[in-house]
Amino acid sequence: MNSPLLGATIVSALVACGVTDVVLAPGSRNAALALALHRADAHGDLRLHVRIDERVAAFTALGLAKGSGRVVAVVTTSGSAVGNLVPAAMEARAAGVGLMLITADRPAEAIGTGANQTGEQVGAFGPAALATVRVSSHGNEAAWGAAVQRAHVTAAGLRTRRPGPVHLNAEFSPPLVGAVPAPAFRAAEVHGSHGVTVYETSDARDTVVLVGDASWTAGVEARALAELAGLPLLAEPSSNARTGPCAIAHYRLLLDSAVGQRIRRVVCFGHPTLSRPVNALLSRQGVEVIVVADRAEWGDVSSRAAAVVDRVLMPEGDPAWLDAWRTADMHVAQRRGHGWDGHTVAAAVVASVGRGDALFLGSSQSIRDADLAPISARPARTWANRGLAGIDGTLSTATGVALATGLPTTVLLGDLTLQHDMGALVAPPLEPGCDIRVVVVHDDGGAIFSTLEQGGTAYDEAFERVFGTPQGVDLAAVATALGWQTSSVADPLALEAALAGPVSGRQMVIASLTRDGRRAAEASLHELGRDAG
Repeated sequence: MNSPLLGATIVSALVACGVTDVVLAPGSRNAALALALHRADAHGDLRLHVRIDERVAAFTALGLAKGSGRVVAVVTTSGSAVGNLVPAAMEARAAGVGLMLITADRPAEAIGTGANQTGEQVGAFGPAALATVRVSSHGNEAAWGAAVQRAHVTAAGLRTRRPGPVHLNAEFSPPLVGAVPAPAFRAAEVHGSHGVTVYETSDARDTVVLVGDASWTAGVEARALAELAGLPLLAEPSSNARTGPCAIAHYRLLLDSAVGQRIRRVVCFGHPTLSRPVNALLSRQGVEVIVVADRAEWGDVSSRAAAVVDRVLMPEGDPAWLDAWRTADMHVAQRRGHGWDGHTVAAAVVASVGRGDALFLGSSQSIRDADLAPISARPARTWANRGLAGIDGTLSTATGVALATGLPTTVLLGDLTLQHDMGALVAPPLEPGCDIRVVVVHDDGGAIFSTLEQGGTAYDEAFERVFGTPQGVDLAAVATALGWQTSSVADPLALEAALAGPVSGRQMVIASLTRDGRRAAEASLHELGRDAG
């Protein structure tokens, strides 16, 4: 009966390591794990979340890990089920989020024999996994528990300051189920490794603080640095720093203006890859880039970092420098048009949430529209999948955030992003629920491509079919059929009314608009920014 004991020991070790949430995709080969997880959930040792789609399960686990700040495990059966974890693993690896990818497997001697549901699972995640740890029902409890703890410590980045996904492959031999005593694994005391080096600059002349996608802690630190030194704060929507007196709402439009061209130093937090103007700034000759990293790895998209540090101290800057940025920012705000478009929807959504709420942004056009929203005095905690910036798994990840935090959660995404994650619209009736409101910018296609090179007139003949890709899906009908409270809006006042009530249960607001004129509007905004400084 080693397989039932292996399953129970893995779950006992997860609990001992402090894992509080596990997402299960049911199957046959992982039956021992499923039963052990059910027992642990019934005893209150952890929270179990069951999803029938492995891809949805993995992104839900990603959201739970993002929302809780703890390592979360996702469990699958053997075979092709394992491959469905890859997209979320890739995002977790790039974003530095701790996941344990626990995959049940056939015994080693069955691999290559043609036995049902056998394949080479070891190495299935390639470079997306920080490590692969193997256990087998031919082993013993002490070895199994220690292996689980090694996997957990690696996923948490406790010793390396490099959190990410770790693959735990568990080989189960028949019989797969049976009664076993409850094992009691005692975890070793493993101490963390923390970076504490402080980097000091002699002046703050022509310096800006740039914050990309970042954790709440990193965002607070970045904002504090900007405000203590009196520096312009250029913060992306998922930076958790986009607030306060130094935050510049239209910063990306101002980087090509006169004031933007004066930048000589960038202190960079998080993962800033949202816009081309920011990438151009980080590549600009004569600009010193200082990267502040909260883990062992760091981002340096231009390969030009002058320093990679744990903390930064700098003296107070010239107040005239910050005033110039504020003046330019106000110039753009006063001259912007306000019609019915993606920017209007994003601004309304950002304004509708505040402290005590969670906001999750889709990685395509939605987060870029939110990047030009007015600065909020009381912003919500904000997340996005910006490690690889894919649009898949967005709603699943947001659901995980909502489940982990318990906060009323608002999600802003496009219609194609939602269609990439339709499985997440299903709310299993036996599973824990959450309060979530999804705002869909429904322009029937990929708005972001209108603003890129392929949106030019030279490609008009091919554009709609291969870039715009209208699907003609009645999203309201789909969501309603799956139990969502659904409303459709077509103007700013209707949207404001739809967002006015509390987030309760599963709500979907579909904002219908057109992509016509999007390219011209973006060009006008950039011209306005260039002239503002």
